Amino acid sequence: MSNSVLTNASALMALQNLNRTNDRLTEVQSRINTGLKVQGAKDNASIWAIAQNQRADMGSLEAVKTSLNRATSIADVSLAAGESISDLLIELKKIATAAADPSSTEESRQAYNDEFQALLTSVTSFAKNATFDGENILNGESADDLNFLADADSNEHITMGRLDFTLVGLELAADGTPPVPVDVLTTENAEATLSLVSDAIAAVSAGLAQLGAQAKQIESHTTFVTKLSDALETGIGNLVDADMAKESARLQALQVQQQLGAQALSIANQAPQIILSLFRN
Repeated sequence: MSNSVLTNASALMALQNLNRTNDRLTEVQSRINTGLKVQGAKDNASIWAIAQNQRADMGSLEAVKTSLNRATSIADVSLAAGESISDLLIELKKIATAAADPSSTEESRQAYNDEFQALLTSVTSFAKNATFDGENILNGESADDLNFLADADSNEHITMGRLDFTLVGLELAADGTPPVPVDVLTTENAEATLSLVSDAIAAVSAGLAQLGAQAKQIESHTTFVTKLSDALETGIGNLVDADMAKESARLQALQVQQQLGAQALSIANQAPQIILSLFRN
């Protein structure tokens, strides 16, 4: 190697090594700051693309969980109202049975009927007010089932059927021409009404069993979606998260290399001073 004051090859090499160390140190500091070893497509294009796709699926699963949570809330409200209606029907059957007693007086029948009609009004109220987020599946106003998201691609759905727990739906409202009275003012009416109430109890029990099964399905699917989302998040972490213990070790090593590189550059920059000794007398 020639000695020159114009070109210092040793200093150039030392500078290259120092710059390389500084670049690696910047990368490690960035990983420590963000916690990611793959922050963008430039770091690792294929891994970044895979992670982005999985993040998109996670976002879709959040929408699925929101839809399922709404379904759960609708089912809970409907079950609460349905069970209350079932309890009312049991009371109605009790009153109708008592009113069917041939020995009951007219005053007793009137009292029974007043209570009976009040409970019928409560049945209507419960069915009409079983609403969550503007949706009611007990009021009989629609025959279309409710569909909720079940997968990230919106290809699968979970269905919740509608029920009609109104007096009309339970056949406890006066109908026909002339209308058949639903009251307990006479023995004959009480016996006929008792039969209608018994049928209504059976219908409500069957409907609640169906709704309960659907609610259980929704609950199970919500659990599955939550586990799937957690698994995706863990998978993304395995792909892009930095190992902080390793990065800490690298940081300390690179800091030492940086200091040594700066020292080597300083020594290389002093090399041309040797040439001056060649021209001394």
